[in-house]
Amino acid sequence: MNRSGSLYIEKESLFHKLDGSVKLLMLILWTIFIFMFMDIRIFILMSLIGFAFISIAKLPLKNIAPLLVFIIIFTFMNSLLLFIITPQYGSSLTGRYTVLLNLFGYKLTYETLFYAITLSVKYLSILPITIIFIFTTHPSKFASSLNRIGVSYKVAYAVNIALRYIPDVKDEVRNIVNAQQARGVAFKRGDASVYRILKNYIVILIPLIISSLNRVEVISNAMELRGFGISKKRTWYNREPLHKNDLIFIVLSIVLVILGIFLKQNFSIGFWYP
Repeated sequence: MNRSGSLYIEKESLFHKLDGSVKLLMLILWTIFIFMFMDIRIFILMSLIGFAFISIAKLPLKNIAPLLVFIIIFTFMNSLLLFIITPQYGSSLTGRYTVLLNLFGYKLTYETLFYAITLSVKYLSILPITIIFIFTTHPSKFASSLNRIGVSYKVAYAVNIALRYIPDVKDEVRNIVNAQQARGVAFKRGDASVYRILKNYIVILIPLIISSLNRVEVISNAMELRGFGISKKRTWYNREPLHKNDLIFIVLSIVLVILGIFLKQNFSIGFWYP
């Protein structure tokens, strides 16, 4: 992880050399394509392509693992809520009713289980391109790219600062946790119950918020002293023109959405159930 670039991982790869606005466009159009369908076959194919992109980007697994774990937990919780709230929703979509679990009048069907799996794979298929966007885009270059496509430089710079200070907030959390552990507060498994550990983590949010607000005030004062925001436009030191690969990925992203529209209109692809 590059300290000057937040979650950005400095590597020499095809995706690292792409313009930030191009990667943002890829993420948006990729997401639009995914949300056009409810077909696990398409999601599996897009997931394979996406993880192949991650391999090309040469991103270390240890750096992207936390985000992977978070998304997997999110999809699991989403599926669990689906089972609890609408255990027969999949059956209403397919017109079939095959009971998988019948417990005290609660009936979960195979169709709902398959629907939940499809929904989970759908979310996971967006993950690879999101990882590429987050970990291969330097905040400064991304800010200039946003400004290139018409976003105000004030907004672009705010995004830049937010991305840059993620590591600082993470370090602040670590420092607060270490200070509390030195005072005997439990934060590790085995030192206290899960409920107590979660409660302790919630308590440290207060000093973290105060510290973050102090940092915001320091930054805003420094920017104000330098006259930030006086001019309507600004130049960018590290802005580069679009290259051949940028144009290729723009075209491929647009073609992907056009393909999705064609498939949707001509084949009426809805929720696929084998």
